Amino acid sequence: MFITPNAFALHTNMVRFLLMLSIVLPALGFGQSAVIGGYVLDKTNNSPLELAGVQIQGTAKGAFTDENGYFEISGLAPGLYNLVANYAGYKPAVIYEVEVTTDRPARLNIVMEAELTEVASVTVSASTISSREESPLSVRTIGTNEIKRNPGGNRDISKVIRTLPGVAAIPSFRNDVIIRGGAPNENRFYIDGIEIPNINHFATQGASGGPVGLINVDLVDEVEFYSGAFPAARGNALSSVLEFTFRQPRDDKHIVNMVVGSSDLGVTFEGPLGANSGFIFSARRSYLQFLFRALQLPFLPAYNDFNTKFTWRLSEKDRLTFIAIGAYDTFDLNIDLDTAVTDENAARNKYLLGNLLTNEQWSYAGGLRYDHFLERGRLTLVASRNALQNDAFRYKDNNEMLPREFDYSSRETENKLRAEWKYATDNGWKWITGASLDAAEYSNRSSFRQYDFTSDTLTGLNYLSAYDMRSWGLFVQSSKSFFNEALVLSGGVRADAANFSEAMNDLSEQVSPRLSMRYRFAPGWSFNASSGVYFQRPGYLALGVAGQDGFVNTDLRYIRSRQLGAGFEYDFDRRNSVISVEYFYKNYDRYPVSVDRGISIANLGADFGTVGNEDLVSTGGGRAYGLELLYQQKLFKGFYGIMAYTFVRSEFSGADGVLRPSSWDSRHLISWTGGKKFSKNWEVGFRFQYSGGLPFTPDDEAQSMLISNWDALRMALPNWQLLNASRIPAFHQLDVRLDKKWFFTRWSLDLFLDIQNVYNSVTPLKPTLDVLRDNAGMPVVNPTDPARYLPNYLDNSNGNLLPSIGIIVEL
Repeated sequence: MFITPNAFALHTNMVRFLLMLSIVLPALGFGQSAVIGGYVLDKTNNSPLELAGVQIQGTAKGAFTDENGYFEISGLAPGLYNLVANYAGYKPAVIYEVEVTTDRPARLNIVMEAELTEVASVTVSASTISSREESPLSVRTIGTNEIKRNPGGNRDISKVIRTLPGVAAIPSFRNDVIIRGGAPNENRFYIDGIEIPNINHFATQGASGGPVGLINVDLVDEVEFYSGAFPAARGNALSSVLEFTFRQPRDDKHIVNMVVGSSDLGVTFEGPLGANSGFIFSARRSYLQFLFRALQLPFLPAYNDFNTKFTWRLSEKDRLTFIAIGAYDTFDLNIDLDTAVTDENAARNKYLLGNLLTNEQWSYAGGLRYDHFLERGRLTLVASRNALQNDAFRYKDNNEMLPREFDYSSRETENKLRAEWKYATDNGWKWITGASLDAAEYSNRSSFRQYDFTSDTLTGLNYLSAYDMRSWGLFVQSSKSFFNEALVLSGGVRADAANFSEAMNDLSEQVSPRLSMRYRFAPGWSFNASSGVYFQRPGYLALGVAGQDGFVNTDLRYIRSRQLGAGFEYDFDRRNSVISVEYFYKNYDRYPVSVDRGISIANLGADFGTVGNEDLVSTGGGRAYGLELLYQQKLFKGFYGIMAYTFVRSEFSGADGVLRPSSWDSRHLISWTGGKKFSKNWEVGFRFQYSGGLPFTPDDEAQSMLISNWDALRMALPNWQLLNASRIPAFHQLDVRLDKKWFFTRWSLDLFLDIQNVYNSVTPLKPTLDVLRDNAGMPVVNPTDPARYLPNYLDNSNGNLLPSIGIIVEL
């Protein structure tokens, strides 16, 4: 692979275009002054804090709040600012990278937490990296501007979190969230406390993958990322919890934001609905299908989505929030593509057209959240619903006049209720108690042929399954600081159950105790540790396997993971940076194992999207452990960056009890992201990613080439005797991004050039086993073995230099 002269010319022309605009656009006239305004509130009871000081970090410019907690700082040049809020008896708060323009004054709600010590007895400074008392370990915060400007991230949070320690960067087009060697389905996502099953388009049913992010970053205020020590209020997670906070809608003016990106175009509307309410609504539409058709690719993906938030301030102490996101995705085949076998590229296209499925998928998730603030706490009630309809099919020879040889249709629906009560006592204890209740419906209607590895035969399946399930959970967590907040302790317990089977219905079998601590033993230094037991219910696909006598997998149990974590952290005072080292260990048991193959589903790799649709038993085990190093620099004097290194081992055992590398055993992970903001609103950023080679299972060439098998399946069969015995080479890639912004009196413009994989790195993946074809595209029979076709291995590499230019207009 190499950079073509045309590609080089394209990059040069894009840079010239940005430089030209930087000269021409100033003549149109700029606004001179921008404003930051908002409220400073007590975190516990939402009361306004009068005479709180809010200051632009590193300057003397600032303001004090009035009796309503409102402040306003004017006379600012457009750009990004860090704010520091101070109030007697409260911990200082730092708000990073507040973006302000002349056409859109920044609006903030700054919440401050009461200090439990005498102000004179201890010197308190604002921490660079936010942490929670109930989970002081393994928590990172990502701001909206960090997501937007991330090189190669394409404004997609699933790609952006790969800059953090413990997160794998996989060499594929997918957004699977793989944390600390855990499976892609071990993660949970929340928006303003409302659970969202998946945050990607073309969702992998039962996992977290999909090639394109579903959440519009223009609505995101910040993301809290927990890679361990999960709060007791969040259940059914083993690897991570991502808490998205959508920003509060504006209450002063209406705003329109339009974005033309590398793969889609979108529009966002925002503004007040009345004196006490506001809304944000966004919609996006992709144009990838037109680009892929022009490039003569065999598949044509198209996606659409919407994100919205409504807020109502019912009174000073009562607030109602509505959140909803939805998607409609189609994946069609480019059957008009010329697949005459004249080269390897045409052979690959023919192979893909014979194996890819036409897919139609829609999903939505949304809910209402009610918050009532008390004198020393808050009551939160959440009611939500989500659904996924997943249809996939393939016609014989891609001819719609012929019967479907693969036909899959499945639906998952969940209705959820959750109540949380947060309160603080006079002696400094903080409590969170609550309960959750879920009602789920699942159905699956499918017909296809599959290979029986036990008998080495092909079987045809006409599959029909449907069930309802109720699950519930109880939780309590408490935390307290000691010795002038030098020591913070947190402990909690959670219990979950489901009525699917007797094995899951016993609440005492899924009790999850957890304990964590933070000890500040010297200025800037802290030691952090956590220990806990966590449970996750098997997916709906696994539970819904039906046979002639009813459901097959009724003996499946909740997956259990015992986890430990410990590390040191140093916070550089007044430099907005932190350095940390953290060790983690996860031990798994009750992991699902395939009865047919005797293999843990953690070792099935790319098959993960369909695993579970088979007989399973909860007899597998596993472990994942490693070390994380992090240096993070928040915006400081124009510089920002994250450097992270992770060593991780991930191993799981099947029926034989032997630990083998899982499909996510990447060993070494390196990410380095940074940038610099220059004068006149120029900005340059870069991102480097490295991931050790992932394991894979070689194909069984002899079984795959049997004419009866290939004609029925048209794909290779794995050689399970060599389970994950091979590895692909390491993946590495460098992305760069150049931004230029213009701020006018009534509108603003942002143009960016993003170049992914600058040095055109190519990662060879597992070779694709196909049959050798003649010039007419027909399989060639092996002349020495008439029962088999001749094999032909196709190159399967990932990596292309991908330049793109984006336009953001805000009115």
